[in-house]
Amino acid sequence: MPDDLIRRFNPPTVAPPVARYSHGTVHALGPGVKRLVCAGQVGIAPDGRIAEGLAAQVEQAWDNLLAVLAAENLGPEHIVKLTAFVADPSPDAVNVVREVRTRKLGQHAPSSTYLVVAGLASPALKFEVEAEAVGPA
Repeated sequence: MPDDLIRRFNPPTVAPPVARYSHGTVHALGPGVKRLVCAGQVGIAPDGRIAEGLAAQVEQAWDNLLAVLAAENLGPEHIVKLTAFVADPSPDAVNVVREVRTRKLGQHAPSSTYLVVAGLASPALKFEVEAEAVGPA
């Protein structure tokens, strides 16, 4: 697909990717409408530090996701699909993830999937969230 149809970016407010990928990929859906696909965001601060503990990682991952959206002048209200990956099957983990998600999304309720996984890209990572958003071009 030609590069003029797809734009990839890495906002300076999010730690650079650790492999060959982009934090955000944008393409047009139609006149005046764009789709943003956000790579999975984890609890790594812009300085590269991994947040300690599940709650801090969930908070940082959401901050990163919202920063990718903001780089395209989009917000939580533009999210149409969320997928959360959690390396902790406990009810406490579910409660932490729900609390942060509710605070970050407010009343917005996009289609969502919550997956408990055996592990993420690094054993130090406990949470990852990815999203798709649609908004004005």
